[in-house]
Amino acid sequence: MAHDQPSKIDWRTRAERVISASIEGRAFIDGRYRGAVSGEIFSAVSPVDGRVLAEVAACDAADVDLAVVAARRAFEDGRWSRLSPARRKEALLAFAQLILDNRDELALLETLDMGKPISDSLAIDVSATARCFKWFAEAIDKVYGEVAPTADDVRATITREPLGVVAAVVPWNFPMIMAAWKLAPALATGNSVILKPAEQSSLTALRLAALAQEAGLPNGVFNVVPGAGASAGRAVGLHPDIDGVFFTGSTEVGKYFLQYSGQSNLKKIGLECGGKSAHIILDDCGSLDVAADTAAGAIFFNQGEMCTAGSRLIVHEAVKDRVLDRVVSQMDGYRPGDPLNPDTRMGALVDEAHTEKVLGYIKIGQAEGAKLVRGGGRARQDSGGCYVEPTVFDDVRNSMRIAREEIFGPVLSVIKVKSAEEAVAVANDSIYGLAAAVWSDNVNIIHRVARSLRAGVVYMNCYDADDITVPFGGYKQSGIGRDKSLHAFDKYTELKTCWMQLRG
Repeated sequence: MAHDQPSKIDWRTRAERVISASIEGRAFIDGRYRGAVSGEIFSAVSPVDGRVLAEVAACDAADVDLAVVAARRAFEDGRWSRLSPARRKEALLAFAQLILDNRDELALLETLDMGKPISDSLAIDVSATARCFKWFAEAIDKVYGEVAPTADDVRATITREPLGVVAAVVPWNFPMIMAAWKLAPALATGNSVILKPAEQSSLTALRLAALAQEAGLPNGVFNVVPGAGASAGRAVGLHPDIDGVFFTGSTEVGKYFLQYSGQSNLKKIGLECGGKSAHIILDDCGSLDVAADTAAGAIFFNQGEMCTAGSRLIVHEAVKDRVLDRVVSQMDGYRPGDPLNPDTRMGALVDEAHTEKVLGYIKIGQAEGAKLVRGGGRARQDSGGCYVEPTVFDDVRNSMRIAREEIFGPVLSVIKVKSAEEAVAVANDSIYGLAAAVWSDNVNIIHRVARSLRAGVVYMNCYDADDITVPFGGYKQSGIGRDKSLHAFDKYTELKTCWMQLRG
């Protein structure tokens, strides 16, 4: 399907049309949109300019109950769970194509709802979401069971079965991609799914539900219950008939889901939580300008609202000043702009509460004695939106709060070290272990450092490189389990051993 280039589209005019046409905000349960049982709603407020986009159903335990009943019924009668892998594949491939066919609408909803630049929503979020569904659809009929190497008088088989009714609880920074990472393998393996989007970014999730229905997913197989974490999220975590909850978000909230599991039915839990990623540049890096430019992108892309954001730039003292100067020189390219302008590289933060949180951390950094090199304030204050300048601190100690706590905004802490060994020690001195990076031209050093870093993903002479074929997740308090790749199937399936004694 042909589409105009982003730069040729008047996104502001399209936004006005979408908003005036009334954006869907009702929950999607058992194949249809419906309001919350309580009748309660909340406003989806755009961080782009502060206007209300839609009124969204404020779901709670009653709505979660309805979604679980529908999902359980669909699972037990086999309308999806017992379809042949080839049939599920066809439906998910059709779903992926519909995502691409509706890419402009989905990208616009994503940008209006959470503030990221429209060019990123199109080129990254929509494309990666469709690609994820395509990949797991294609993988459905290529994962085989096993026959165990037992004695001759025994036949033992090992097969995967769907977990049952699973819930995906996703964050607001990449609403579609994070949902796809969970929905695609869950649906591919035959589960029925309940999606609880972040209350700050529910609109694309609700639109995806209709597209899934159009693609041929049966009623009850894909449900969406928007609402606050303390009501809808908690109800999901505590529900006794949900077999697994798979969450991406803060470590603080991830711990709640572990507690909910223990308080209810010991449901399976998968967590992809926070990060305070170390971005190491050593003195034997021969591409310092490339490394510095990459470091700027690693913290300022997506407004710094990334669990893998390279928020701690750990630099050898011999090259620190050169690297810092280069990073600062790149900051003009990340000046916050109108997210509906295709040339904008940095958009708005997700909402006013988060904006105040990020600005609060900037004040903390100054109070702790870090040197504010550039940035630190609001931007585009006449827009009515939520914009913060890209910000760099120098002279940061790893004991400072800005170096230890996840800010989730465009705030970089520069930490000087004397050696590769010290860089590793500083990098690992964190409760988190999601991602890290190292730059060096010495093949021995770069591999030794990479092996020593306690992180689930280590980038070597690059940052935020990504492909659906490799697993994603973290060490320590960054989570449990992995998204993406064939390893994701482990979360959404049970292994069943069937042992048969053969008679002579």
